[in-house]
Amino acid sequence: MTKSALQIARAAYQPKLPKALKGNVKAVSGEATQSVADQEEIKKLFPNTYGMPLVRFEATAEPETCPAMNVGVILSGGQAPGGHNVISGLFDGIKRIHPDGKLYGFLMGPGGLVDHKYIELTSDIIDEYRNTGGFDIIGSGRTKLEKEEQFEKGYEILKELGIKALVIIGGDDSNTNACVLAEYYAAKNYGVQVIGCPKTIDGDLKNEMIETSFGFDTACKTYAEVIGNIQRDCNSARKYWHFIKLMGRSASHIALECALQTQPNICIVSEEVEAKDLSLDDIVTNIAQTVADRAAQGNNFGTVLIPEGLIEFIPAMKRLIAELNDFLAANADEFAQVDKAEQRNYIISKLTPENAAIYASLPEGVARQLSLDRDPHGNVQVSLIETEKLLSEMVGNKLAQWKKEGKYVGKFAPQHHFFGYEGRCAAPSNFDADYCYALGYAASALIANGKTGYMSSIRNLTAPAEEWIAGGVPITMMMNMERRHGEMKPVIQKALVKLDGAPFKTFAAQREQWAKETAYVYPGPIQYFGPTEVCDQPTKTLQLEQQKG
Repeated sequence: MTKSALQIARAAYQPKLPKALKGNVKAVSGEATQSVADQEEIKKLFPNTYGMPLVRFEATAEPETCPAMNVGVILSGGQAPGGHNVISGLFDGIKRIHPDGKLYGFLMGPGGLVDHKYIELTSDIIDEYRNTGGFDIIGSGRTKLEKEEQFEKGYEILKELGIKALVIIGGDDSNTNACVLAEYYAAKNYGVQVIGCPKTIDGDLKNEMIETSFGFDTACKTYAEVIGNIQRDCNSARKYWHFIKLMGRSASHIALECALQTQPNICIVSEEVEAKDLSLDDIVTNIAQTVADRAAQGNNFGTVLIPEGLIEFIPAMKRLIAELNDFLAANADEFAQVDKAEQRNYIISKLTPENAAIYASLPEGVARQLSLDRDPHGNVQVSLIETEKLLSEMVGNKLAQWKKEGKYVGKFAPQHHFFGYEGRCAAPSNFDADYCYALGYAASALIANGKTGYMSSIRNLTAPAEEWIAGGVPITMMMNMERRHGEMKPVIQKALVKLDGAPFKTFAAQREQWAKETAYVYPGPIQYFGPTEVCDQPTKTLQLEQQKG
């Protein structure tokens, strides 16, 4: 296999470990925990794994006496940079505990466990993937582990391979599944431990014990590089407005982090839109006003960052989508008979006045996406809506109107971008390479200490890696009850952008200046070799949350 010069150099990189994980390790139990909400319901659903203590690892001079362990690992959900290093850290941790320990990778996500598709991960395979991006070592998938027959099918192969622990590397849904599986195996006394690892570029799996999810650092640095490049081009050509949509279905962490790194003219934060009950027209007017103000200074160019999930956070759009979902589900046959040219008017005539007015204001293409492109459950596929084009088209219409009224004299030429998949499999930054390796290593220590239903935790992340705090946190501690598909289910609580948090407040204090001036910052590509302040810095979000920014 041909390798680039960078791949060859990165293979030799030795990730930094917290000192607590170097040498022999002992687990120190902290205080008992409870779930973030709905304590009684969560306790009832997880009697064997609820209320367990926090765990912290410390270096010890005492020899560890642990037999060889066979462990299984699964990559679950969307890719995130650093997954291969979690597996490398887990492998090295298992081998350090006992050289005869084995690591099995289940192929293409949780489905590999159920369908008994796996490979043994040997040192030859692991060495090919150290410090590389992607999940291609064993592949990933989105099969949900929630049925008893899946748990039992999984147990058959775990028993056959002598696997005593399973590590699930995933986001909030995957770790919720890990918690359910841990509870099931504990209730049955199967002797199989389940450990989770916090993965998602969206950054929405975090709390006081999980300071950030892995992959967020690398993905944001990747997007920020390209946004910086676009801003340099934008400031050179001086004739385009770039509308840039960024991945992040629920939370706006990516958009906010990229804004802090690049200082665009506008960045929309979905959580603020919802809190202020802004309408689509409010957002469009705000953007148009910035465009007009910059044009008045002779600047007919700029950048707008848009979070992927924005539409679902606009309260009025949420109400429209809910009514559309209900109406189209109940009247599917009748709607199918309506002539294509008349479908828009038909829908407008059937909606409540408020929703009809919003629907009528939408550009033709977006209205069609809302009414026609529905998922198998009959719901509007919000992720298919090209929000960047919707906003630029509506801004263009508003500016044309203002031009007629003499309120605007500039030129408006929009360009559109969506940055998503480009960041999910990038070669991990030094921060993510180190963090992921430590997460995998800590997972092996949790297994060696007999823990189940825990998530691997590495904290104090703005300090040098040597000073990071390693341990584990019970997954039930992060749970609450939420309505999913019409019924209440235990799930890990998503962490949205906090409007009273330091990252948002820092952004909010500077955005008016960024809107008026051309204050662009150009972060450049991720640096792997060189001074530590360039190569090892964590995200602005982490620095501000821990007040080191």
